[in-house]
Amino acid sequence: MEIGYKIKKVRELRNYKQEYMAEKLGISQVSYSRVENGLTKLDLNRLSDIAHVLDVDPIFLLSFDESFILNNCNQCCKTAYNFNILSDQERKVFEDRIRILQAENNKLYKAKT
Repeated sequence: MEIGYKIKKVRELRNYKQEYMAEKLGISQVSYSRVENGLTKLDLNRLSDIAHVLDVDPIFLLSFDESFILNNCNQCCKTAYNFNILSDQERKVFEDRIRILQAENNKLYKAKT
């Protein structure tokens, strides 16, 4: 799996837009899109910057495997959401995603009322 694809998947798990990433990295959205599409080679500094924005370790990005997470998620569903089988970093990704969705849900609810 290409690093750009891995970055994209982690970004999506964080519910970040490309525009947000580009702004935090000080580049254009088009330049950032080229990173995710594998059209721009990443050096260690840029990879570290991206990992910092995503709040993960660069090694996590390099070793990210969405099929592993999805398989564990399926297993979790089968075991009544037993998150004990996830690594600490995987658990953090899921917990962060849940917090983001809860915050969005609260905003939508407040806007509606």
